[in-house]
Amino acid sequence: MNASPPNITAAPAETPRVATTPTGKTACVIGSGFGGMSLALRLQSAGIATTVIESRDKPGGRAYVWEREGFTFDGGPTVITDPDCLRELWALSGHDMAEDVDLMQVMPFYRLTWPDGTEFDYSNDEDQLFDEIARINPADVAGYQRFLKYSAEVYEEGYVKLGHVPFLDFKSMLKAAPALARKQAWRSVYSMVSHFIEDEKLREAFSFHTLLVGGSPMKTSAIYALIHKLEKDGGVWWARGGTNQLVAGMVRHFERLGGTMRLDDPVVQVHTLGTVATEVETRSGFRQRFDAVASNADIMHSYKDLLSGSGRGKSYAKKLARKKFSPSLFVVHFGLKGTFPNIAHHMILFGPRYKGLVDDIYKNGVLPADFSVYLHHPSVTDPSVAPEGMSTFYALVPVAHTGKLAVDWEETGPLLEKRVLDEVGRRLDIPDIHDRIVTKFHYSPRDFSQDLNAHLGSAFSLEPLLTQSAWFRGHNRDDVIGNFYLVGAGTHPGAGIPGVVGSAKATAGLMIEDLVGAAQS
Repeated sequence: MNASPPNITAAPAETPRVATTPTGKTACVIGSGFGGMSLALRLQSAGIATTVIESRDKPGGRAYVWEREGFTFDGGPTVITDPDCLRELWALSGHDMAEDVDLMQVMPFYRLTWPDGTEFDYSNDEDQLFDEIARINPADVAGYQRFLKYSAEVYEEGYVKLGHVPFLDFKSMLKAAPALARKQAWRSVYSMVSHFIEDEKLREAFSFHTLLVGGSPMKTSAIYALIHKLEKDGGVWWARGGTNQLVAGMVRHFERLGGTMRLDDPVVQVHTLGTVATEVETRSGFRQRFDAVASNADIMHSYKDLLSGSGRGKSYAKKLARKKFSPSLFVVHFGLKGTFPNIAHHMILFGPRYKGLVDDIYKNGVLPADFSVYLHHPSVTDPSVAPEGMSTFYALVPVAHTGKLAVDWEETGPLLEKRVLDEVGRRLDIPDIHDRIVTKFHYSPRDFSQDLNAHLGSAFSLEPLLTQSAWFRGHNRDDVIGNFYLVGAGTHPGAGIPGVVGSAKATAGLMIEDLVGAAQS
């Protein structure tokens, strides 16, 4: 019944410092993104024999990696915040994350620029940050301080208290509602920032973060202002060698604890019997029974395809199809001759429009003539990701998902790639950018659909609206199939590394209690 897997990485013989007592229970985690690997580490640390099955030839999910002509190109995510939530995954078994991952601090967190030449360095160095704000609008220094106080309050309510808690019924939502209402959660991040900040550039500077988790600043709940507190306290980090090395470190530790990785073998079916998930079957013919199954795959793919043999899969997929999904991304990866010490690690090149551009992406479904660019330049922090004397970049622009924007990406991709590179060259004064290119390629909504089974090519799963948060999002444990669980961007609390790692904590608590009892959870 069990076919040989096409690619299994062997677990090393090293003994964990804090031995986990085997429970005799087994679990399968489908997908090896940050959410899946975080869940697998928690389960394996609790003595549940865990197998991770990944469809691609490398672990990481969206955090995939390409190596071309000596350059390392991370698929993303590239902004690491709240490193303590990651360190906890090693501490569960008495280990230190530093054994496997070398985190490097990034300063400034972001350099923001506008078409008129204005620059703004954003970091958690208060004196420097206040100086940056005062340079643009002195009156907003006091406003920013009030905004930061608000951010700390919603961080406590939305992240500390609720970020790792599963919402399994509507009553749990009602219990949380009064605190969220007191923090005006119905308002958007942009609206709340505008309440404290009067300069338009600074309003953009303190509201763009939601775009990095798939949300419109004009519609995403003000609770997401907590990101500022998260970054202020924990900083912004980079894993030496790339985000892929953080994934590799998680895999290395998972195998150290005895977990099993199965790569390059897509799951084709989660078999059920009544309301129980019984077996997982892959393309290679591998088929195995597990006590519990968790999916880190795209939420629509999980129900529509993997659970297609069950009534629950079909009915919930129809419900999901009525929800709103986040936009997609168009990403240009490129390696350049030369080094650029004056180009920051993370940059936002704002375009001439803000709200109008966001509307084009989220509402109008058009490919705009202008765009804002998130520019990632890791080699300025970590030269190991590029050949000597060269630089690694990617330039990312949000675009509408394929349900709103119907274009032929095979035809449009090369044209948009040139436009993006032209803009980067113009804005950063690299007039010979095309001549400097050693290697380049782009990643479009079509690739998100094909490589990641992402519904509509969405890069962040369900849009983070208040009406699609907590209980209104995918549940950490399915309501009908009692041993089928979700982890990752499609479930509570949402996208981003802290979000999906938090979802793993919530889901792991349920799975451990369900499998081995509350005493060991």
